[in-house]
Formats: sequence, structure tokens, C-alpha cells
Amino acid sequence: MQTRESETNPMSSTDFEMLGMDHVAYVKEVSDGTSSKFAVYAANGAEIALMEADRDVTFAAVRQNDMEPVSVH
Repeated sequence: MQTRESETNPMSSTDFEMLGMDHVAYVKEVSDGTSSKFAVYAANGAEIALMEADRDVTFAAVRQNDMEPVSVH
């Protein structure tokens, strides 16, 4: 019987939290009641930036920082 990789070498919660930290940025449209902005979050949920720009400019800024933007709905 074969064992699964996850059974022999489980990922710790710290490793899971760090997964994608340097590669992925999550972008979510937020509103302060008067205007819409785009919040950029790291993989662990920490806010990286709050941009007063449109979605395309926000995605371009994320890519300029060598990360891949992903939309959060």
C-alpha cells in the first residue's frame, strides 16, 4: 500500500500561510461610502496597499512588483 505525500510530510500551518506570499496578490474592490478603491492583500491576508485607481492600473502595479494579481469577489 502506498502512502500519500500529505501523510508522510504534512504542511504546517505556517508553511500553508506562507504559500504564495511572494508570488500572489489578491485584489478586492472596496468602498468607503463615497468612492471605490482597490485593496491589495498578501497571501496571508495582510493589506499591502489601498489604491485610488481603477482595476487595470491596480493590476499593473501588482505586476510591476513581480506578483500575480488575483481578483477577490
